Amino acid sequence: MRPLQYLALVSIAAIGCGPSSPSGAAVPLDAAAQPEAGVGDAAGDAAGGGSGEASTTGCTVTSTTVTCPMKTLAIDVGGGTTRNVDFQVPAGTPAGAGFRVAFMFQGSFFSAIHDFNATTSDPFGAYYQALLLKKLLDAGYAVLAPETRGNGSTYWDTNIPPCATAWAGCPDDVFMNAIFAAIAAGKFGPLDGARMYATGISSGGYMTSRMAVSYAGKFKSLAIQSASYATCASTCTVPTPLPSDHPPTLFLHGQADNIVPITTMYPYRDALMQEGHVVQTIIDPNAGHQWIAQAPDAVVAWFNASP
Repeated sequence: MRPLQYLALVSIAAIGCGPSSPSGAAVPLDAAAQPEAGVGDAAGDAAGGGSGEASTTGCTVTSTTVTCPMKTLAIDVGGGTTRNVDFQVPAGTPAGAGFRVAFMFQGSFFSAIHDFNATTSDPFGAYYQALLLKKLLDAGYAVLAPETRGNGSTYWDTNIPPCATAWAGCPDDVFMNAIFAAIAAGKFGPLDGARMYATGISSGGYMTSRMAVSYAGKFKSLAIQSASYATCASTCTVPTPLPSDHPPTLFLHGQADNIVPITTMYPYRDALMQEGHVVQTIIDPNAGHQWIAQAPDAVVAWFNASP
């Protein structure tokens, strides 16, 4: 079976659900939207990082559009091949070792450039995705948005055989290690590779989980939108025990998601909770497969809670 056929059959591709139309209004949360008993409260100022880091966005925001400036760095992945990382850093001089680093992983077939420029008529709640990027910049995070193979026109391999179970040396693993090396070399500017965070939607949400599974100790916290464990697909069996250093993880999901059903998220969340990891869940009862309206503030607050 060809990879694209497999991707569609297991319902991890961000296709087929049609455009969403974010209203901009707050959406009520169900009981699962509250922090689970015994885990940390992610409350914090979503507009400020609390670290004294200088930041500015250069973004333009209206009720229907978000546009932010974007740079692109071509990363050498060997064999005479490069892959792009779209990115932006806050203005000014960072405190300490450099700006905190927030990775944003795209969904299938939806280039990372949409992280920087989106409207309310774009599919998959892209407006809230771009608003999240803007708020991360506001809070003093450099934002790195790597493109999938094919300059963003494909998907992440984290849950596609053979990479699902044999990740080391797969193209996306090579890419990630090359990005880490570029951060250390200062190619994105003054970034702090010891303070990295990750978020993403759909295929990019699975890739966000991959950061905990395959890059031990590198990430401070994760926020997974409309996805589940790194190797899961239409069903989800989570191996246990999970990594003992699994970062605190925020799950965001639409109750009406028919691309990645919410039932595939629960096994991952529940396994983390059972093993005593820090977890929070936000469920939008009216949303489908999309960035939910609560994501921009919630994700920034979640990252801020793990300085």
